[in-house]
Amino acid sequence: QVQLVESGGGLVQPGGSLRLSCTVSRSIFEINDMGWYRQAPGKERELVGHITSIGTTNYADSVKGRFTLSRDNAKNTLDLHMNSLKPEDTGVYYCNAVLKIVVTGNYRFREVWGQGTLVTVSS
Repeated sequence: QVQLVESGGGLVQPGGSLRLSCTVSRSIFEINDMGWYRQAPGKERELVGHITSIGTTNYADSVKGRFTLSRDNAKNTLDLHMNSLKPEDTGVYYCNAVLKIVVTGNYRFREVWGQGTLVTVSS
């Protein structure tokens, strides 16, 4: 089965930087869009950034100019570079991938989630 493994979370001071990495393993299907989401305590999960298979990105307004997505299709990895971190960036960050599954000439999409990595921004 396909699984997504996240790494890179930890404790960082305001204004600092972190890089989160997501690796997709055991995939025998084409990976379409990927993204990072986050969830703060007591809040709903929200989109941080999204990237297509050809590298087109979009970001939440709250992270534009500070966060950058990149993917390596040969290695099936997705990175989130986070700069100028703020306390409100604190939360569990989840990697997301959409798989394109072809069956008898037709296709459908399957969404897969990682288990999350904790980011804490505090002085």
